[in-house]
Amino acid sequence: MTTIQGAQSTGCRPTGFSTRQRTGWIVLTALAPVVWGTTYIVTTRALPSDHPVFAAFMRTLPAGVLALLVARQLPRGGWWWRSLVLGALNMACFFPLLFVAAQRLPGGVAATLGAAQPIVVAILAVVVLGERPSARRLGWAAIGVVGVALVVLGPQAELDALGVAAGLGGSVSMGLGVVLTKRWGRPDGAGVLSLAGWQLTGAGLLLAVPALLVDGIPQAIDTVAVAGYGWLGLVGGLAAYVVWFEGVRRLPVTPTALLGLLSPLTAALLGIAVAGEVLTALQLLGFATALTAMTAGQLPASSPRSS
Repeated sequence: MTTIQGAQSTGCRPTGFSTRQRTGWIVLTALAPVVWGTTYIVTTRALPSDHPVFAAFMRTLPAGVLALLVARQLPRGGWWWRSLVLGALNMACFFPLLFVAAQRLPGGVAATLGAAQPIVVAILAVVVLGERPSARRLGWAAIGVVGVALVVLGPQAELDALGVAAGLGGSVSMGLGVVLTKRWGRPDGAGVLSLAGWQLTGAGLLLAVPALLVDGIPQAIDTVAVAGYGWLGLVGGLAAYVVWFEGVRRLPVTPTALLGLLSPLTAALLGIAVAGEVLTALQLLGFATALTAMTAGQLPASSPRSS
């Protein structure tokens, strides 16, 4: 197994390519939040209940170790601590906060708070990356949040202070993780599988003790639960993060974050397909609004014509 030097590659900078190539990367990157949208239904229907931290642990460490065995690359120098920081922000902090929000809030409220992530990313991109603030993309991000809210919020939605704090904290955690992933890129010679493996392993190590002390190991893990852990770890964890990290590297960070709106929308569609839920006219309007905002946010700003 080889080690990778701590030097940052130029790959962290936006890559120039044609409109067709850019569209292809947008579509590919969008698969990650679509897969993440299956988390709620898999968690509630396949996994043992009341073990959220253990579920987060199972979603990270096994997949991370597998990635390390396949990629056969270890970080070196500053990438040891960077991997831990990114793993904590993107996974180890985000997953438990997500579960707390889901447990203490109606699903629609939790999803709406999560949909605020593009706004968080847009603000942090100005501070961390020095990007010029784009009122247009901030506006579409806000419209996207409204669209998601129309889809998932019910008339009886109640707010819990701790749940709201957890939901917003999760958005800030992963939002900062996305921005730092863009800022740091990856070292020369390291592939995206290595980057995902370092972060998943780091997150799993950070979650190991809390998972055992807070949740413990579920008494009964049947074949359905094993399949659920496998889906969340290999597909929703390793495969999705490989695609997501490569998309973050190649695409502008704020419109990429807007793709995250697909996660709650996917969860809503699965509710229709699996649980027999029916969307009202207002929810259909919200669905169309969120998709419009996400699509419009991907369009590059028009350059002013010279006189």
